[in-house]
Order: sequence, then structure tokens, then C-alpha cells
Amino acid sequence: MAGLITVAVVDDDRMLLDGMRAWLGDVPELRLVGTAATVGELLASGSAAPPPDVVLLDLVLRDGSVPADNIRRLLGTGSRVLVISTVPDRTRIIESVRAGADGYLTKDNDLPTLVAAVKDIAAGHGAHSPELAFACAHDTSPARPRLSPRERQILLDYASGLTLKSAARRAGITVHTAKDYLDRVKTKYRQAGRPAYTKIDLASRVREDSLDTG
Repeated sequence: MAGLITVAVVDDDRMLLDGMRAWLGDVPELRLVGTAATVGELLASGSAAPPPDVVLLDLVLRDGSVPADNIRRLLGTGSRVLVISTVPDRTRIIESVRAGADGYLTKDNDLPTLVAAVKDIAAGHGAHSPELAFACAHDTSPARPRLSPRERQILLDYASGLTLKSAARRAGITVHTAKDYLDRVKTKYRQAGRPAYTKIDLASRVREDSLDTG
């Protein structure tokens, strides 16, 4: 079925899993292909099948697994990850995104919000949410460089696919000045221990730090 998005859920709350089955069963664009209480269980059950497009991953599981490790294991199979949690824990949100999660939603969101997030992630876009935007806006960890408004503007435009010349024109500055701003951005990320040498690297930093959420 063209355009169908396959979804799996990892959560050790049986009531939530039952609720997800009922919720997602009514969404024609999505197909729930697996549920499990742990990441290991999900991977073992789907060892002979294509990985789901998107995995909804509960942040804290009772098996004591490390959230970042769970995210990386799922990403290694080719799935994208939407972290779901009962609380908008700012530190854990940032850690999840840094580990590669494509989005973070609290469990009190409604079905349309969840479906929209899954669709965005399946399309290769991050799933933006108020809790994610708030966490990133208040992230003061040393790993997140402090960018000036102009540095951020040039980074966003350049990382989105514009040439440096086009980014400079849009900002109303010379190419030389735009390059200076971009070099400063690269220096700040390198000093933070997260070097970004290429446009792909810079685009990854934009996603990891949710700089495009406003």
C-alpha cells in the first residue's frame, strides 16, 4: 500500500499498548506492526522482517535500559525514533535528541498530534513539539554553543540547502561576512566537542539542537 507508514511501540505499560493498538488502528495511513516491553524484545520479534519506519519509544523502561542506548539500537536498524514520556523532563529531552531521536512527545498529547509527529518523522523531518522547543530554548549545557542571532540565521539558511552566496544575499551581507559567521559557528561547535565540518554536519547540529523550532 503506497504511502503506508509502519509503526512499532516499545512501552512496558500494557494499558498504553492496548490504547495505542486502538488509536492507530483507526488511522489508515499508519500500520502498527509490533509492540514490545523492551527494545531487545522488539528487535528479536522482528528479526526476519523489515524494520518499522517509526518506533514510539517510552523514555524510561522498567528493564533499567539506558534511553540513549535504546535510541541508538533502534536507529541502527534503520528505524526513526519518536520518544514518548509521561513528563517533559528538559535534561532527558536534550539527551534523547542528542542520541538521535527525531522527536519527543509527552503522553498527554492527542491522537492528531501523535499522527502528525509520526508523519513528519517518517518524511525525514523532526517532530517539533512545545516541550521540545522549551527544552532546547533553555538548554545551557556546554555542548550547546551560544550562537548570535546572525550566526544562527546564516547557519539555518546554509544548512537548509542554500548556497553561502544565497544565504548572504538573504541576510543583506557580503559573502565574505557570511563566511566569517559560518566559520564562527563551526569553531563554536568544535570547541563544544561536536565538530561540524560539512553542510551535512551542520544540518545535523541544527536538528540535534532544534534550532529551527523558532
